[in-house]
Amino acid sequence: MVWLKRLAIAAGLVALFLALDFALNEFLIEYVVRIVILCGIYAILAVGLNLINGTTGQFSIGHAGFMAVGAYACAVTVVSVDNAWGAGLAGLPPFLAHGLVLTIGLIVGGLFAGVAGFIVGVPSLRLRGDYLAIVTLGFGEIIRLLFNNAEALGGATGYSGGASRPLGLPTYTSVFWVFGWATLLILLMRNLTFSAQGRALLAIREDEIAAEAMGIPTTKMKVLAFVISSMSAGVAGGLFAHLQSTVRPDDFRFDRSIDMIAMIIIGGLGSITGAVVGAVLVAVSLELMRGLQEFRLIVYALVLIILMIVRPDGLLGRYELNPGRLFARIRAAKGERSP
Repeated sequence: MVWLKRLAIAAGLVALFLALDFALNEFLIEYVVRIVILCGIYAILAVGLNLINGTTGQFSIGHAGFMAVGAYACAVTVVSVDNAWGAGLAGLPPFLAHGLVLTIGLIVGGLFAGVAGFIVGVPSLRLRGDYLAIVTLGFGEIIRLLFNNAEALGGATGYSGGASRPLGLPTYTSVFWVFGWATLLILLMRNLTFSAQGRALLAIREDEIAAEAMGIPTTKMKVLAFVISSMSAGVAGGLFAHLQSTVRPDDFRFDRSIDMIAMIIIGGLGSITGAVVGAVLVAVSLELMRGLQEFRLIVYALVLIILMIVRPDGLLGRYELNPGRLFARIRAAKGERSP
């Protein structure tokens, strides 16, 4: 019965996202749909970074580099699979064919980003505090500069699929796929946070020395959190790459990492719900302030300063939305009102 209930919920979510995808593309302009998609991509980035910065209590400021690894790996994989299997997938509906190719690309992008996170995390997560932040910043910039000088991937002009793709990368990212992956990764992060491993990560956040004294392998757990967080950033990077026709190194500069940190601080460090709220607010505010041109970043910085003065713990603090508990309260309230 439990599995039937979960399958029913999954089928309901698929139907909801399909309907939402159709409705948004039918009734809203492309610009607004793009903002909605960016909200979903930023939510994936925020919940992933929240695992290492909020749940584990470390401070990484180079996650744009892992987003870049996922974006390039996904783009190359999608173009290769399209060129190799394009004729074989012609019999499928375009939505399913494109989704299958995109899913393969996102899995590969997530795995490559996870491997990069492991390579970076093993030496750097033995450090703490400001030292860890500086090391992750350095690695993030190194990854971006490597792509900036990789002529096989287009160098500074970016990768658009090569000579076989005169129109650039296929734009397979849609509301359905973004919201589907966002839901999957948010559930993964939530289940991990409230598992035994998640409790160990929380113990590391509260007091790393005490956690190690209690037998928790702190370095191993921090590397695990870093790898999962990097994989999440890689998936977001793949979705971002196929939202536009090319993927450029300049898309993953240091300010992209700062935006990710702003999301989780605005929402509340350690809160998955807060990370999603912060991601939506940052995505929408950046677009609304685009017309301010050179004053946009000044206004953005002032808003962050005011928010940190008024709400230093973020909008939600460490509060988590629990749908099951919420529905239980609604049913209880209805029962009290009934004669």
